[in-house]
Amino acid sequence: MKNFFRNNGLSIVMFLLFFFSLAGQSITGFMEYNDDQEAHNGSEVSFPSYLLSGHFVEAVFENWESEFLQMGSYVILTVFLFQKGSSESKDPDKEEKVDEDPREAKNKDAPGPVRKGGLVLKLYENSLTITLFLLFLLSFLLHAIGGHDEYNNEQMEHGGETVSVLGYLATSRFWFESFQNWQSEFMSVGALIVLSIFLRQRGSPESKPVASPHSETGSA
Repeated sequence: MKNFFRNNGLSIVMFLLFFFSLAGQSITGFMEYNDDQEAHNGSEVSFPSYLLSGHFVEAVFENWESEFLQMGSYVILTVFLFQKGSSESKDPDKEEKVDEDPREAKNKDAPGPVRKGGLVLKLYENSLTITLFLLFLLSFLLHAIGGHDEYNNEQMEHGGETVSVLGYLATSRFWFESFQNWQSEFMSVGALIVLSIFLRQRGSPESKPVASPHSETGSA
């Protein structure tokens, strides 16, 4: 058990932080939603009902959408683009192991798709990007569905016209919510790429070794 936590501590702690934050968002969102309902003479909802409401679904998935878009874009862009001196980039002047053709690998412990080859391998060698963009599309859709529900509730409260999910996608509100999250994600990744040229964190694989020159590219 000790080895399990040592070998998986990073993912365990990150997901614990995720669930703690999601729980905090759901509880405080529930309280805020019912306070707003009371202020507008609306009906309060139960906690389970709130978790299915557009208010909660929209808030969760508009953030997930931007995260998966950022990660998927970053993974695919690092295949072709470089930043000299950054720990987050491949070295433009060297051959990298990640660029090796898996069809030439002679490792008997290679994953099953590598040994199988063909279409299975083609999908597998792009599986990280594919999965991240599929998660982005799923989050994008759920953001639209949750936002559509919340938007229509507000429209009915103010005597306005309701819209379909496609109609909501055409509103400036939907794209404002998306762009305000997307810009922050791309900015933070861009900052990490550039800051890692000059700054260090001893012990982190996201940083170059402390004694490495600024021009050294990659974390190794």
